[in-house]
Amino acid sequence: MISGPPSAGWTLNTRGAGAVLEIQGDWIAKDATLPSFPAIALAGYSSLSMAVAGLGKWDSALIEFLWDVKRITAEAGCRVDWGGLPEAAQKLLALLPSRVDPETLPKRAGFAPLHWLGGGSIGVLTALGAVMMLLGETVRGGGAALRGRAKLRGVDILADIRAAGPAALPIVSVVNVLVGSILAFVGAAQLRKFAADIYVANLVGLAVVREMASVMTAIVMAGRTGGAYAARIATMQGNEEIDALQVFGIPVSEYVVLPSILALVVTMPLLYLYGCLLGVMGGTAVAMLMLSVTGTAYLHQTFAAVSLGQFVFGFIKSIAFAALIAVTSCRIGLQAGRSAADVGQAATNAVVVGIVGVIALDAVFAVLAEAVGF
Repeated sequence: MISGPPSAGWTLNTRGAGAVLEIQGDWIAKDATLPSFPAIALAGYSSLSMAVAGLGKWDSALIEFLWDVKRITAEAGCRVDWGGLPEAAQKLLALLPSRVDPETLPKRAGFAPLHWLGGGSIGVLTALGAVMMLLGETVRGGGAALRGRAKLRGVDILADIRAAGPAALPIVSVVNVLVGSILAFVGAAQLRKFAADIYVANLVGLAVVREMASVMTAIVMAGRTGGAYAARIATMQGNEEIDALQVFGIPVSEYVVLPSILALVVTMPLLYLYGCLLGVMGGTAVAMLMLSVTGTAYLHQTFAAVSLGQFVFGFIKSIAFAALIAVTSCRIGLQAGRSAADVGQAATNAVVVGIVGVIALDAVFAVLAEAVGF
């Protein structure tokens, strides 16, 4: 006759003023018929001891049962002698508390605007300081590169220049042509009422050269190149390539960051000039179609209205925008985590920070230009 394993069970026997808890059978967690220990079972007893003579195989199911006993005896004030248990069960049971505190929800933060303002200000200043430190390291690396002592490869610079320059021409072309056309269309609709058709060239030329070409090109590069920089460096962070460079003593600011910054600083002014040309061409096309203005007259009026200083102003802004986008994107990539989700988050943050930073920096340039009377 073959019989199955003995079923788990327990009995409580009286011994003087106390009781003995006898445990028998196999206590296996996958068994769905394990008994429980009710609190009322200890009524009238001041002490409890253990007896496991009939205990068979056991696992965490026995520890769970004994933990219930431990909590019930603690609440009832009953003394317990665990010496009769197996040594392994005693060690595991000693790790468990005799009572479980009720879960408390964290207190909701009250209305503290000064606290929020101070914390946000400290966070902004900390991030700004980190960006400035990275920029300082990069400038120092650029000086070393001029002396031929920087730890960077020319092939990396050329690859970054190609990605930030020629590869970006299609989208830069589309954006600037459309911006020039929109400005000309809006200007023509108003100036035509006053028989001032020719001054559309002044409007488009000054707006494109002074503001729109540099700002729109920078926004495009923040979304295209800045996000790519952050994603690439965040991927290197996840693959532990950044750690490997640091272990070998290769400065990350020179080997990874410097080529990216140099590529964007070199290509952004050229893209700005290219954007100015296409913006004026877009305005010329709209003026010729909507107004009684010839292409020659339009271009002549544009050259008369836009001075060389306007190009210099836009050129300087484009360099500042390029440095801002490149440094912040690389910094965000270096701060990213090591998971795939962190790579996407780094790219998103780089695009948002780049676009907002470009608009904020353009506002600073506008204030400075007004202050100096330019």
